[in-house]
Amino acid sequence: MAVRNVADPSGAANVAQARPAPPVTAAYLERAALHYLERYSASTEMLRRTLRRRVEKRARARGEAAEAFWPLVEETVARAVRSGLVDDDRFAAARLATLRRRGSSARGASAKLAAKGVSREAIAAAMEAEREAAPEGEADGLEEAAARAYARRRRLGPWRRPDIRAAHRDRDLAALARAGFPYDLARRTVDAEDIPDEP
Repeated sequence: MAVRNVADPSGAANVAQARPAPPVTAAYLERAALHYLERYSASTEMLRRTLRRRVEKRARARGEAAEAFWPLVEETVARAVRSGLVDDDRFAAARLATLRRRGSSARGASAKLAAKGVSREAIAAAMEAEREAAPEGEADGLEEAAARAYARRRRLGPWRRPDIRAAHRDRDLAALARAGFPYDLARRTVDAEDIPDEP
């Protein structure tokens, strides 16, 4: 049976709450950045946003203005970039490959990368590198392969059960259009006679 400490009826939890949050320092931000980058691949902007959220939380607990620590955040981000821990070009290329395998259109992948804070230049460079890396004569098929991957993952068109496929044709076309695929490609994907052989 647990014995209650009569001398301290509030318990240790309140003692921990009463302890003030440690100050925001360069060392704290360095540790926070390394901890985040050990777990996630990130763009420069993603790291910046994460560190700012951490600073805002700690500054709020201490009754301080978070904006006073933005220069420290920028210094931490700059060090991560200089050391090669963060590289927007590398991040964009790797993330683009993942998105394309999952069935993102070029337009959809661009939007997702932009939401991660990747610059237009880095996105364009990653797209160009993707085209150059494609086997000869297959660069134009990248979007078609992505449309098939998207339809397969969402079970659209030829991946639907045959008895409900026709009834869902318009809905499937709309889904591909919302994902950023051109109408002609969406139609070819949805109306394919058989499920294409996958690599």
